[in-house]
Amino acid sequence: MPTNVIMPALELAQETGKVLRWLKAPGDSVRKGEAIVEIETDKVTVEIEAPASGVLRDVTARAGDVVPVGQTIALIVEAGAVAPAAAPGPSPLAASAVPSPPAASAAVKASPLARKIAEQHGVDLARVKTASGRVEKADVLAHVEGQKAAPVLLAASPKARRLAAERGLDIRVLQGSGPGGAVLAADIAAAKLAAASSAPAAARAGTQGVGNVWRIMAERMTASWTTAPHFYLVREVNVSRLVSWLDKVRKQTGAHVTYTDLLVKLVAAAISQHPSVNASWKDGAIVRNADINIGLAVAIDAGLVVPVLHRAGTLSLAELAARREDLVSRAQAGKLRPADIQGGGFTISNLGMFGVDAFNAIVNPPQAAILAVGRIADRVVAAGGQPAVQPTMVLTLSCDHRALDGARGAQFLGALAELIEEPLALLV
Repeated sequence: MPTNVIMPALELAQETGKVLRWLKAPGDSVRKGEAIVEIETDKVTVEIEAPASGVLRDVTARAGDVVPVGQTIALIVEAGAVAPAAAPGPSPLAASAVPSPPAASAAVKASPLARKIAEQHGVDLARVKTASGRVEKADVLAHVEGQKAAPVLLAASPKARRLAAERGLDIRVLQGSGPGGAVLAADIAAAKLAAASSAPAAARAGTQGVGNVWRIMAERMTASWTTAPHFYLVREVNVSRLVSWLDKVRKQTGAHVTYTDLLVKLVAAAISQHPSVNASWKDGAIVRNADINIGLAVAIDAGLVVPVLHRAGTLSLAELAARREDLVSRAQAGKLRPADIQGGGFTISNLGMFGVDAFNAIVNPPQAAILAVGRIADRVVAAGGQPAVQPTMVLTLSCDHRALDGARGAQFLGALAELIEEPLALLV
C-alpha cells in the first residue's frame, strides 16, 4: 500500500503550508525519517521527513505551491510497485510551477514504454524533449537524468538556498566557500553585505520585503497586542547564588550549561507551584496545560521562532543544555521539526546577552504569560541598611489578563525570584 505524504498541521490555527522545494525527485528511493521536502509553515521553515521507506511518486505540489493542511502532496510506494492514480484533492491555493494537466501529457505522441516509464518517474511528457516528434524511452530517461543532475550543478546548503531565495540572490553566480565550492549561508551573507556596500545610499532606502516567517510573526504579535489585554509585573532579583550555582554545575557536569538553562529549570519549578501561568484563554474559558512545556524565543535570519523544551521540569540540567543547544542550532539552520515548535505553554525571552537591562515582551498567543529576562549586571542595592554592589537581573512578566490576574502572576514571579536567589531550594 502506498503511504501518503501530506501537508502537516503544526498548530490549531494553521490552514495552509507552502512547499519551498523537494529534497528528493520523483522516482528517488527514500528512507523512513529522511528529509524529503521543505515546508514553510505559519511559524517556521521545516523539513518534512518521509513517513515510510520506498520510492517517491506522484508529486502533486511543486515549489511555490500553497497547499491546504491535510492534502496529499506525494506518495511513497514500495520499490518496484506501480503507484495507483493519485486521489483528486483540493488544488494548491497558489502555484508558481503547477504540473501540466494530464490532458497535456495524453496529447503528446509517445510510445507505450515511454509513457509507462514517465508514469513511474512522475514525468510530464509535455516537458520531454524529442527530436523525432514522438517521445521514446530514451527521451524520458534522458529527461529523468537531467532532472537528477541539476542539483549537482548548484551545490549549496539548504540554508544557503533559502537565504538566497529570500534575499533575491542568484545562487548560481556566487562563489561558494564550502566543500567542492558549495555555497554556504555565510557566502549569502557576504554577498548581500557586498551588494549593500556597493549600492548607492539612495538605492538602499525604500521598502524591504519579508519572508513568510517574519510576516506571520508580525500578524501573530499584532493579534496578541490588539486582542490580549496585557499587564506587566517587574522584579529585580539578586543572582549571586545563581552565578555560583552555574559555576558548580559546569564543573560537576562538564556540560555547557547557560543561565538560560538554569532559568528554564527554575521557571519549570515555579510553574509547578503556580500552574495558573501555564494556561491559555480559549472560547471564553481558561484552559490549563497538563505538561510544563517551555518555549525559548530564538531570533533567526527569517524572523523569530519559539522551539519548545517539552516536560522541562523532568530534565536534568545537562539534558536541558543538550536539548537547548540542539533546538537553537536547528532553528538557526532552518531544520526544526513540527514537533519542536508544538505544545508550548509558557515562553522565556532572554535579551541579556545583548546588553538589555529590561524590556516588556508581547505574550506569545495563546499562552497566558511570557517572561522577559534582562542582563546580569553589578548594581548598587541596599543590604542590611547599607549600600552594596551585587549582581542582579530584572525580570518582567507579561500577562494576558483574560487568563491571568495580577495576584496570581505576582505569586508566580515571587516564587521564581525566591528560587533564583536561593536555587538550592530545588533540592529541598
